[in-house]
Amino acid sequence: MNITLSNKAIEWFHNEMLVEEGDSIRFYVRYGGSSPLHDSFALGVTKEEPIEMIASSTANGVTYFIEERDLWFFDGHDLSVEFDETYKEPKYEYHKK
Repeated sequence: MNITLSNKAIEWFHNEMLVEEGDSIRFYVRYGGSSPLHDSFALGVTKEEPIEMIASSTANGVTYFIEERDLWFFDGHDLSVEFDETYKEPKYEYHKK
C-alpha cells in the first residue's frame, strides 16, 4: 500500500497540526461518518508514534503512516492525501492498486 501527499496537504499538517521534523502522523479508522470504501467508517488523523506501521511516507522529516490494524479499511487501495481548496482541509482519495 502506498501513501502520497500533495504539497498543500503537507503544508496544512505543518500549519494546523503543528508538526515538526521527527513527528509522526497516523491515519486511522474511526467509527462515524462515511467514506467511498465503507459506510459508517471514516479516516481520522492524529499525531502519535508508530507501533505496527504497515505503510508510510515521509515529507519534510515527518512520517505519515497507517498501522497494520487499520489495513482492512483500505481494501486494496492506496491513499492519496490532497488539499480541498473549498473547505481548506485535507481530503482523502482512494486508488485501487
